[in-house]
Amino acid sequence: MLYNYGSINIDHVYRVSHLVRPGETLSSHGYRQVLGGKGANQSLAIARAGGKVVHWGRLGQSDRWVLETLSSAGVNIAHIELTADSSGHAIIQVEDRGENAIIIHPGANHGFTDAQQNALVSSVNMGDWLLLQNECNAMGKIMTLAAERGMRIAFNPAPMTASVLHLPLDACQLLFLNRGEAASLVGLDDQATTQVLAETVRERLPHVEVVLTLGSEGVWYLNGDTQYKLPAHSVTPKDTTAAGDTFIGYFMAARQNDTNPLAALRLASAAAALCVQREGAAPSIPVLSEVLDVAKDWPQLELL
Repeated sequence: MLYNYGSINIDHVYRVSHLVRPGETLSSHGYRQVLGGKGANQSLAIARAGGKVVHWGRLGQSDRWVLETLSSAGVNIAHIELTADSSGHAIIQVEDRGENAIIIHPGANHGFTDAQQNALVSSVNMGDWLLLQNECNAMGKIMTLAAERGMRIAFNPAPMTASVLHLPLDACQLLFLNRGEAASLVGLDDQATTQVLAETVRERLPHVEVVLTLGSEGVWYLNGDTQYKLPAHSVTPKDTTAAGDTFIGYFMAARQNDTNPLAALRLASAAAALCVQREGAAPSIPVLSEVLDVAKDWPQLELL
């Protein structure tokens, strides 16, 4: 089984001509309120990719409509706590070329207690996967508890903060990093070449599988002496908000189904390429049948 200790946010998405500058007041030409949060997005992507996922999360009572959205996609919501706290939320600017800027307020996502974490891990089995992002509190505690229970840990340290450097990353089996996150993790400038980043990350965490998601530059996979480099599909993005979450969800679903890493990378890349051609976070995450239908007409990504 795959468990996702993940954030649930209400996203307020504004379409703008450009990302707002310091001191500037900018009118938007579009607005949507949708389900978001890296945790919820990744759970949706896993379920829509055909995987089985139990979401561990916290949500404000007034936003219980989110439960139907997750449940109808196939996410197990039995362990989502409804609370009097306000839900996490995000203010998202999306400019006309598809790039975004995001401000997050954690809200209920930062309300997990030691007792709740102990209860959550009490029923897992050795070998189950735990997927983590960095939008919930007490990350070190949940990682330690999961490792003690023999869980396999996949971690996407977004948003990247200084606290990540103090987490027990050696307990992870799998890390998903974008360029900036990888650079911060190993103390390099984010303008460092991908090859340097890859080599330095591998030296820092030699026993951890690493997936470097590089946007339009594609994706690199590192696992011991195994290294795969794939380009990205050539598409015109409308909104990149949930692209990384879609990639991670599809990759994890594929791994859950024992798909080999290279095939999992290709599937996840196609799903992310389809995602960026749509607007919104959760609404942009495709289902598996859509990905397979579109990808059959695209050239297969070949190793670089």
